[in-house]
Amino acid sequence: MQSLRHQRVRELLKRKIGEVIRREIPVAEAALITVTDVGLSGDLKSATVFVGIIGNADQQRKGIESLKKERLRIQGLVGRAVVLKYTPRLRFALDDSVERGNRVLAIIEEIERSLPPS
Repeated sequence: MQSLRHQRVRELLKRKIGEVIRREIPVAEAALITVTDVGLSGDLKSATVFVGIIGNADQQRKGIESLKKERLRIQGLVGRAVVLKYTPRLRFALDDSVERGNRVLAIIEEIERSLPPS
């Protein structure tokens, strides 16, 4: 189980990284990007930022590419906003949990339609 400090740092990073992305990455270029979660290492020196990108496959690809290209600048802005001994090294990963959830719901709905009424 994570310590209270670890959880608080994760939530703080999630909020600040989201603010920086909303401010710095243009929506027209990369669709709508939201930070869904932050995975933080035990020593707080590296963080995996899970992002959801609303848009088609091309917009998602451009969005994750622009995040990876702007990683150092985003990391620097977050480092100035969040006071920690070490600013975590950010790594961006596409979070497809919403799409997987929608697919599971569609499968359940299809099964329910194929069952005879009771």
